[in-house]
Amino acid sequence: MNFELTDRHRSVVTVLRRVLVLNLIVAFAKIALGYFSGAVSILSDGFHSLADASSNIVALVGVSAAQRPPDEDHPYGHRKYETMASVGILMFMLLVLSEVARNAVEHLRVPSTPTVLPLGLATMVVTLVINVFVVRYESQAGRRLRSEVLGADAKHTRSDVWTTLAVLLALAGVGLGYPVLDPIAGLVVSAFIGYACWQIAREASGVLADEVVLADDDIRPVVESVPGVMGCEKIRTRGSADNVFVDLHLWIDGQTPLGQAHALSHLVKDKLMARFPEIVDVVIHIEPPPEQIPHPKSQIPHPNR
Repeated sequence: MNFELTDRHRSVVTVLRRVLVLNLIVAFAKIALGYFSGAVSILSDGFHSLADASSNIVALVGVSAAQRPPDEDHPYGHRKYETMASVGILMFMLLVLSEVARNAVEHLRVPSTPTVLPLGLATMVVTLVINVFVVRYESQAGRRLRSEVLGADAKHTRSDVWTTLAVLLALAGVGLGYPVLDPIAGLVVSAFIGYACWQIAREASGVLADEVVLADDDIRPVVESVPGVMGCEKIRTRGSADNVFVDLHLWIDGQTPLGQAHALSHLVKDKLMARFPEIVDVVIHIEPPPEQIPHPKSQIPHPNR
């Protein structure tokens, strides 16, 4: 199937490609420095940055799949593939977490003194500046484009900023004669990665489990502002921040002709989608208000009739 990227997805892909290049530069610089100096904290941070780059690739694949239009097998579209890409990022981070923690514990058991060079410190500072830029750039783009995958990736890189700061402090400590700070910094890196994993897991699970996206109190006033609508109930929303599906029961006077009631429901749908651009579809069930619904017993025919 051939399809073109929408403006939103094209923008998301552009951001991811730029961030991928920056993450690769940072990762290879840290890994090379880590092997050269023997500092487990730098090497751990380098693999953390490499996971950033790997997650960018996963995100690019997920975004490409997510923007495909609905089809017979996926009537609601493919948007959740972007959420699944966020889960892919989480998997990479968990792998990195286990490796970083293992290396840190191993160096605590068998201490070694890494080589701290001015060039190494300068390299870490430069990579820190790049990471700060990436976080700001990707976070702003994620909010502007309402993209889960950009938001998840920005959280991942934000944890890299904190870990790089921890590594710089550890290297300063090593230079002052405290080599044990190097593996301790590795454990600090593990803690930051673990927290980022929890944040991504919480957001992704909310989408996959159909957590409420828009509050009833936000939707109800918009619905009831349409002339002829007597109220609504059973409002349900699901999806992601930029791809919301809404179901609701609409109360219309029972004497309203069917065609008019149908037209009124479309007015409600149009007004909701204008007020909340993130809504992609609204399913409306038309019914009279509760006070106009006959009691079930009144519908039972009398046996003598």
